[in-house]
Amino acid sequence: MAITAAMVKELREMTGAGMMDCKKALNETNGNMDEAVEFLRKNGQAKAEKKASRIAAEGICAVVTDGDKKAAVVEVNSETDFVAKNEKFQAFVSKIADQALNSSAADMDAFMAEDYKAESGKTVKDALVEQVAVIGENLTIRRFEKVTADNGCVVSYVHGGGRIAVIVKATTDVVNDAVKEALTNIAMQIAALNPKYVDRSEVSDDYIAHEKEILLAQIQNDPKESQKPEKVINGMIEGRINKELKDICLVDQVYVKAEDGKQSVGKYLDQVSKEVGTKVSVDCFVRYETGEGLEKRVDDFAAEVAAQANA
Repeated sequence: MAITAAMVKELREMTGAGMMDCKKALNETNGNMDEAVEFLRKNGQAKAEKKASRIAAEGICAVVTDGDKKAAVVEVNSETDFVAKNEKFQAFVSKIADQALNSSAADMDAFMAEDYKAESGKTVKDALVEQVAVIGENLTIRRFEKVTADNGCVVSYVHGGGRIAVIVKATTDVVNDAVKEALTNIAMQIAALNPKYVDRSEVSDDYIAHEKEILLAQIQNDPKESQKPEKVINGMIEGRINKELKDICLVDQVYVKAEDGKQSVGKYLDQVSKEVGTKVSVDCFVRYETGEGLEKRVDDFAAEVAAQANA
């Protein structure tokens, strides 16, 4: 029986399984829709994909390193914090991090299609589907990133059992314990204060212009501030922009371990550079926080009981 695009679409809507999985199921069952659904269920795809409508915003982030030259970070999500603490889930996330460290994939689609290095004969997607079936929750491999240092080193820091994971890449001619300790302190800074950029050179002119527009609108809508001279208003805007940049640029932030409570991260790096006899500078960083930007599921037990009672 010829398998049409409409049949594939119908099966996909029924099960939520992937397009290629649906096409294969229909081919295997000669186009019988009920048997195709059963085929997908038996192979785990339907069971896994049915859970895809449930929000997976918990989970953990994990980092794996190869010496001090290469590191990778991944975020794998689950529906509940309970599963995030499960040893099987954590072991799976570690394998996914190992996969990412040696991956040549440029995006998530390519990554999911890769041969799963922890178990031959499977893709990463196959391994994920199996874990969904075993654990019984919707799981997603949300993102990954690799960082390689050619002239310097990488360090990592994981906070809260995987709630936040950070990789810092630095340029330095000396890589010793003192340098690594300093960069680990920087990684902790990034975890705690969540900067968006290393320094102001990374901030686009468009971003600055947009922020100035917002600040100007705020001033114009304030009965008192709007009456001030233009020169004063411009000065207020510049002052507020500079304050914001100190918050979002790593080297401008106050170093969390500063003894005087004033030393910036940039000044701390200058101090470390002087102590080790060579310049140490941060090139880039990656910061993952579990579930950031995702809608978290809110369980209302009372509402659930009431709904069942009225059913």
